[in-house]
Amino acid sequence: MACDGPQARRSYATRCGCLWLFLVGAAAVHAQTCQSAADMEPAVRMALETTAKHYFDVAVRGDSATLQQNSIAAVAANFSGIEAAVKESQAAFTGAHAAVRPPYVLTTEGSETQEHNEFLCGVFGKSGQTTDSAVFMLHNLPPGKYAVVIIDAQGGQDARTLTMILQQVGTDWKLAGFYARPVKVNGHDGAWFAQRAREFKTKGQNRNAWLYYREATALSAPVDFMSTLVTDKLYDEMQAVLPSDLPVNGTTVDVSAGAKTYHLTDVFPLAVGNDLDVVAKYQAADVSNTAQTYQENVAVTKALLAKFPEFREAFAGVIVRAVEPSGRDYGSLMAMKDVK
Repeated sequence: MACDGPQARRSYATRCGCLWLFLVGAAAVHAQTCQSAADMEPAVRMALETTAKHYFDVAVRGDSATLQQNSIAAVAANFSGIEAAVKESQAAFTGAHAAVRPPYVLTTEGSETQEHNEFLCGVFGKSGQTTDSAVFMLHNLPPGKYAVVIIDAQGGQDARTLTMILQQVGTDWKLAGFYARPVKVNGHDGAWFAQRAREFKTKGQNRNAWLYYREATALSAPVDFMSTLVTDKLYDEMQAVLPSDLPVNGTTVDVSAGAKTYHLTDVFPLAVGNDLDVVAKYQAADVSNTAQTYQENVAVTKALLAKFPEFREAFAGVIVRAVEPSGRDYGSLMAMKDVK
């Protein structure tokens, strides 16, 4: 249940994130409200914080079966994504101190699933968000009462946030989403990447700046479907360096290698261990011949760096992924120093 990184689209006072909880049909928009912790009954807040802490402790034990048993039906039936996230995060959570942030309760009314849901939480000013606000953008959300609870897990192997979506079922709060995310890359947080983005902008390296702003935004919010005053400001800064020669908002960009032209569909940063790499996806008719696809990936890697040599300064490696129309892909990683 993961989303891609920040998108260059914005609604009221926020850029848009994405969440898929349920793959069901959409209908007309109905009323939707948000209660921040200060507005909810103390008993509700305590129940949410207690439930979230319990689910965190279960995740620390790696007990995916118990989490699945305590999930809503739609999530329990398709639990592999959460199970993988639990397994991947267990070492980082073990030994960490878990601090629960003030939760939010999101309510959707009506009788049908809503295609787009925008929840404005907290206090807003005349210019939009404030330090006491947040916006959640959720898609395909059936009517009901939900909660967003964020846990800061620090002191373990590496600092992470765990964001859980809970849905009220009777008197219980069931798991409806589980998102674990590191808060640093190689010891650097979102503010560091934002500053580096500004430095790249000053040097005229707008592509590097754009990609570092994306990483800064991702590290500054616990999930992609939440925006805050910090992420909104980063979004505004990003627009000043929006590159016309990188694929953005569904566009494609061509790179040539020899006599062949490749159509890039996405370029984005990706943390791999302690490194930050740049990922490029391109359209491919067929990736079943992996030896041939690898050679094509190498050709695209070299063409990408020939077209955008500034990437050598900003990234440790290049990951190129050939993607079939079916979605099947084949990727290759090359360290930047090895690309001649």
